Amino acid sequence: MDMDKLTQVMRSLAIRAGSEIMTIYQSEDFDVRSKEDDSPVTRADEAADALISEGLRDAFPDVPLVTEEQAATHGQSAQTFLIVDPLDGTKEFVQRRGDFTVNIAYVENGVPVRGVVFAPARNRLFYTEADGRTVEESGAFDPDAAGPVQPLSVATPDNAALRVVASKSHRDEATDTYINKYGIADMKSAGSSLKFCLVATGEADLYPRLGRTMEWDTAAGHAVLSGAGGYVVRFDDHSPLTYGKPGFENPFFIAHSPGTDLKSAE
Repeated sequence: MDMDKLTQVMRSLAIRAGSEIMTIYQSEDFDVRSKEDDSPVTRADEAADALISEGLRDAFPDVPLVTEEQAATHGQSAQTFLIVDPLDGTKEFVQRRGDFTVNIAYVENGVPVRGVVFAPARNRLFYTEADGRTVEESGAFDPDAAGPVQPLSVATPDNAALRVVASKSHRDEATDTYINKYGIADMKSAGSSLKFCLVATGEADLYPRLGRTMEWDTAAGHAVLSGAGGYVVRFDDHSPLTYGKPGFENPFFIAHSPGTDLKSAE
């Protein structure tokens, strides 16, 4: 894989998709429908998916593509592939809460090694550069020319006073019970893959997820966090979270900065 080309293409497509999404976000009708699993889908999901899928297939025709909005891609089996969630946080989008993201990642041998997370309503753009290190870009987000970037690095945690981020829409008693095993100094709620990015920037130390997620929900954020020095591990045994699993469904997991004293699942 040409990593320079990959970085350029993923970044550009995420910004273009974000622009499409914001045009619909600012309109009166999202055309909200329910998918077979009762999760919402809008014309913004579909418009972003069409743009990203076409761009990735044109640029990398020999790399398998998995995308949330195309069920036909969910039956393939691969360890190296591109994976897309064109609009993560559709519930946040529909409720106009802003915490939604465009997610594109490249998984190599079961590991998300490159990714981009763009939160257009929050004006935050995170991505891995060609060398694998993560940056946050600021500026006007021109799809054809990168603006100023700030290299990201996870924080050194204080295990007696951790900063935790958890889901805004999927918080439950089991999650709260687990979080309460830690010494907590600050608790944030955020939607979509932004939670990974808050650990990557050093704004949080720990993000536990005790709920159903799919690989397209997590791969880009996982890559962004890894490129900033963080980790994503399985909740049950703290082994690395891998990708290319049957059906692309994740187990429960924990995203964290190095040095965090992870508590057991028991």
